[in-house]
Amino acid sequence: MDRAPALLTVILNWRTPDMTLRAADAALQAMKDISGEVVIVDNHSGDGSFEKMTAHARAQGWTAGNRLRVVASGRNGGFGAGSNFGLQAGLSDGVQPDYVYLLNSDAFPEADAIRHLIAFMEDHPKAGIAGSHVRGDDGVAHVTRFRFPTIAGEFEQAVKLGPVTRLLRGSVIPMDLPATPARADWVAGASMILRRDMLDRIGAFDETFFLYFEETDLCLRAARAGWETWYVPASRVVHIGSVSTGMKGWTRTPDYWFASRRHYFAKNHGRGYLLGATLMRAIGAGIWRLRCALSRRPIGEPRFFLRDLIVQDIAALARLPLRVLPTPLAPVLKEDGK
Repeated sequence: MDRAPALLTVILNWRTPDMTLRAADAALQAMKDISGEVVIVDNHSGDGSFEKMTAHARAQGWTAGNRLRVVASGRNGGFGAGSNFGLQAGLSDGVQPDYVYLLNSDAFPEADAIRHLIAFMEDHPKAGIAGSHVRGDDGVAHVTRFRFPTIAGEFEQAVKLGPVTRLLRGSVIPMDLPATPARADWVAGASMILRRDMLDRIGAFDETFFLYFEETDLCLRAARAGWETWYVPASRVVHIGSVSTGMKGWTRTPDYWFASRRHYFAKNHGRGYLLGATLMRAIGAGIWRLRCALSRRPIGEPRFFLRDLIVQDIAALARLPLRVLPTPLAPVLKEDGK
């Protein structure tokens, strides 16, 4: 590439304007010597977030020279839809970015985090996606490198038994976090860079997913098209986590999580595979619950999780046919890649 690569950073906001502005500030600092822009997408918060962020960005001088824009999506279609809206917004001069960097509204890249990701992508032309080393504000590393979900992985995740984990070690979904770059099946979307050429070929996020599994699906589509996904530990980001979703405090798993899981398995592997994954998850969860009852320890899951999983999947599978929507393309990503 004769010129410096251009980057579009997309930050999605839903009712966390102060946190989003903090993330945007960190992103601008990390992009100090990088050609590109930050786009904050307000995902139809309806709480004054858009106005507050717009006023703050102008007051801080962030909008000068088109370094940052705040745009309103007009609807809350979830993470994928909001991110696609940011992709559609593109760079203000109409030039296509070489890379798109997705940053959670509660994630804060270190000064060189984005440069490390771009440098890695420039050195690895087969890499379509790369994710950062992410740690909490307590310094504890978050698992951000994963294998794709499978029937075996669903059982291992639910049964929580050492011998099973060792037997199915190749199917355990979370992967270790090495000190050097490593391949992954998929990486967490809290800090993720995407090659535009890849997006031109496979499309953007599938907006059927409201929240969760959308980045897993994107990485799977990338892998099937011959692109690699990598974990880049030199790119370091602090992530508070679950600020918008409240996942840490869930007392009951929301319906959209179950719907996203169903859609992922049915779309990518078929209805029979979804049935097998749910069956094995239920068997594993039953064994785990029996062990918890015998040892008098807590199950450690939101209330009614297993019941909700089984009931919702049976109800969905009973509908003929199961609706699987085509993957949408962000309108800005043209077929010729220009």
